[in-house]
Amino acid sequence: MKKSTELKTDSDVQVFLQKLAATSPPAITTHQMDARLLFAMDATASRAMLWQQACDIQSDMFQQTTQLGHLSIQLAYYRGYGEFYACPWATNANALLREMSRVTCSAGITQIERVLAHAFTEHNKRPIQAVVFIGDSVEEQTEHLYERAGALAIHGIPVFMFQEGYEAKTEQVFRRIAKMTRGAYCHFDAGSAVQLKALLLAVSQFVMKGRAALEHDQSTHPEIVQQLLQQLPDK
Repeated sequence: MKKSTELKTDSDVQVFLQKLAATSPPAITTHQMDARLLFAMDATASRAMLWQQACDIQSDMFQQTTQLGHLSIQLAYYRGYGEFYACPWATNANALLREMSRVTCSAGITQIERVLAHAFTEHNKRPIQAVVFIGDSVEEQTEHLYERAGALAIHGIPVFMFQEGYEAKTEQVFRRIAKMTRGAYCHFDAGSAVQLKALLLAVSQFVMKGRAALEHDQSTHPEIVQQLLQQLPDK
């Protein structure tokens, strides 16, 4: 891999925060009981080592956003050849972790198009505020992915694309999906897991309450929050 395609962790986080700043927080009407976040993951064999790490991150997200309001997360994942699963919507960390702990990664090909299509279907049932996807490769026809992303963009659903590892084509596709939907892209690896956790928490807070939530709760990862606040619009 050419060195020019590799992103430094700090600059990558900065790019993510800049793009997040340009994303307007989805409106949550007063009668809604909770914000809804679709959390989708690639569970093919290449990602087995970091699956438990993802469990820990999601647990922290739930625990630290409880005080801000109600957050519902649905875990969706694919593995093998044609296997796609969407778990029930969860409103507490234990329920989500039980689902994640039952998952075993297995060899297969990517199904990102199904993730985006599922997000659209779920939104039509009841609005979702954002999609977070974590994966490390793209093996599909990109035009199909962009069509699905375009449909989400029309409905104002930002997609936050997180890439594990370095692969130039994957980065290009992930960045385009994020840009089309007014979401954001970020790279991570084992060495930037702490920053990934902080950024995921920032996304969940932003989805739930917008800028106000970040202003009033800076007890966790204050440097990340401050960077975010400096770039977010005042209104």
